[in-house]
Amino acid sequence: MPRRHPTEGSLLAEVERIFPRKVVQKNSPANRSLVNQLSLGIGDDAALFRPTRGCEAILTCDWFLEGTHFLRHKHPPDSVGWKCLARAVSDIAAMGGKPRCFLLSLALPESATGSWLRGFLEGLRRAARNFECVLAGGDTTKRNQIFINITVLGEVQSGRALRRDDASAGDLLYVSGHLGEAEQGLHLLRKHRGVAPRYSRLRKHLYPEPRLALGQWLVTKRLATAAMDLSDGLSSDLSRLCAASGVGARINAQKLPLVNPLPSPHRARQKTKSAENEALQLALHGGDDYELLFTVPRNKASRVPTSFGGVPLTAIGEITATRKILLVANGHKPATLKPAGWDPFR
Repeated sequence: MPRRHPTEGSLLAEVERIFPRKVVQKNSPANRSLVNQLSLGIGDDAALFRPTRGCEAILTCDWFLEGTHFLRHKHPPDSVGWKCLARAVSDIAAMGGKPRCFLLSLALPESATGSWLRGFLEGLRRAARNFECVLAGGDTTKRNQIFINITVLGEVQSGRALRRDDASAGDLLYVSGHLGEAEQGLHLLRKHRGVAPRYSRLRKHLYPEPRLALGQWLVTKRLATAAMDLSDGLSSDLSRLCAASGVGARINAQKLPLVNPLPSPHRARQKTKSAENEALQLALHGGDDYELLFTVPRNKASRVPTSFGGVPLTAIGEITATRKILLVANGHKPATLKPAGWDPFR
């Protein structure tokens, strides 16, 4: 039988099959809360959402474009579904909030309406369940490349959101996790022929985990003065936090949580210094990590554990009164750290 051409109706039917209208199940306190909050979701002109008393809304959106943010012939479709939501939810995590629901705007060619779409929606559904964030609606259209836009609605207790503009001179600067892992995974993926295999070196690039629990813990404990997520690389994102707060920073290169070098047949003949410099460049400028960058007053630093939920927390430097961002490496004079992370216009 000849293959039937997809229509917008058939695409919406596929979305509703993966995300049925009664998608929120009453199987956890968080989901029971969402049943009352999202009173009308997929299937109408717009969704109806009832905010939690005592909370203010967090709104964020994120593009995920074929050829710019993912490669259809290399990235598994389920990883595209997972990651497009994880990226947007990471903004909620950075403010110490809880994601509640999201809107999906999806443009795709006819060639992606079959198995690719099913894989994408399955990955998106897993992410939505993992982050306890339900699909509330969206839009679809046809285009020659895949364009995805995600809008997430989150909540945080009124007046308690973590922001970029409250860091002060003397605060210690922390990061979660290891920096450069996702960029290292991208380098591996580009070398691999065909769709990427699923193994640990690629996991952070394909399936990032926004630090929701950590952000909420920092709000609850009133520890952080400022915070943001690391999406474009430490050198670029730190400059944004400092600019918002009107401060500078001094980073200790020896304190940065680096990734292990990739195995190489030539590695044994290379100097260790070369491998360390490669890891340092990944940590400073590699994007897509979605870790948290946050500042803590020095008198509260003893209350910050060395890890949270199995994720390392590392003090990498301090905030300074001058507006310069300096990198201090062992045996060298402090050098200006210029933004050299991801920039779509560069």
